[in-house]
Amino acid sequence: MDKSSNKGDMKGLLVGIGNPLLDISAIVDENLLKKYDLHPDDAIMAEAKHMPLYKELMEKYNAEFIAGGSVQNSLRVAQWILRTPDVCTYLGCVGDDNYAKILKERAEADGVRVLYQVCGEAATGTCGVLVTGTHRSLCANLAAAQRFTPSHLDTDACRTAIQSAKFIYASGFFVAVSPESIMRLAEHSHNNGLTFIMNLSAPFVSQFYKEPLEKMIPYVDILFGNETEAEAFAKAFNIPGDNSEQIAKNIAALPKLNSTKQRVVVITQGSDPVILVEGNKVALIPVRKLDKEQIVDTNGAGDAFTGGFLSQLVLGKSYETCVKCGIYSATHIIQHSGCTFSGDSDFQEC
Repeated sequence: MDKSSNKGDMKGLLVGIGNPLLDISAIVDENLLKKYDLHPDDAIMAEAKHMPLYKELMEKYNAEFIAGGSVQNSLRVAQWILRTPDVCTYLGCVGDDNYAKILKERAEADGVRVLYQVCGEAATGTCGVLVTGTHRSLCANLAAAQRFTPSHLDTDACRTAIQSAKFIYASGFFVAVSPESIMRLAEHSHNNGLTFIMNLSAPFVSQFYKEPLEKMIPYVDILFGNETEAEAFAKAFNIPGDNSEQIAKNIAALPKLNSTKQRVVVITQGSDPVILVEGNKVALIPVRKLDKEQIVDTNGAGDAFTGGFLSQLVLGKSYETCVKCGIYSATHIIQHSGCTFSGDSDFQEC
């Protein structure tokens, strides 16, 4: 893991697949969370009762639009760190509308190559981001995002992108949309010696999508999650462990198809050290703590961490350096509103 890539030959190295969403972000009070049965620091899929929320955020809470979707965010951050356009290619489904144009413009401006599937029958997906102090609650209305079909992977542009990639990244959120597409990418990764990466994304993924997740895990070379997601995964799969470190070690030891690569598990714990497991080796990597007044919005911190990590992964850096860049990115992002950044990245490998 210490081979460094030449920046000139990095284009197309990483393909990510996920749900492109336009974030509708607003600072709210706890009464609005209660009204819609939402909880701080949680992420859920919208039900019928949540549909009036988006209009209410725009009309009553001075909401702002931010290009979002977990994987798209991570790739935008990776590009910000790398400063070389088109290293990352993004796949997802949008509607044929103005929201999709905004998303595409924002992503491409940040250096991400976008290969959207366009669905004329549904609107581009949105995500309500309810910010209460340093906490946030996400409520995603996938809309067109959930219309993604595996046939999109067979288009000339997508097929070429996938064949050129060395790293494939999928979110747990996408398991609820097109597990068939993830499995095709996982099998392609396995058959062609690529690195296949997944994120647990949210507790509900392990709770409600255990069966498809169970089929994917043997292909996973690198797995991300936070302590709550790791706990939910452990509960769903009967994995023992009294704490996040033990759970991470036991996840790393789950059966794996490619035995020549040890599984890497990365568990974030807010301001507590990041747990990095490589096979049976465990490292705790400290996080730089910010003063409370420096924290603007924790929404996107996890996406930013993953993006920072991925930026160093494509450069061939050590996993410890990948984690440190993840911490750097997350620390930067939470000092901004939404998953946004300012200025040039100045991450230094130490």
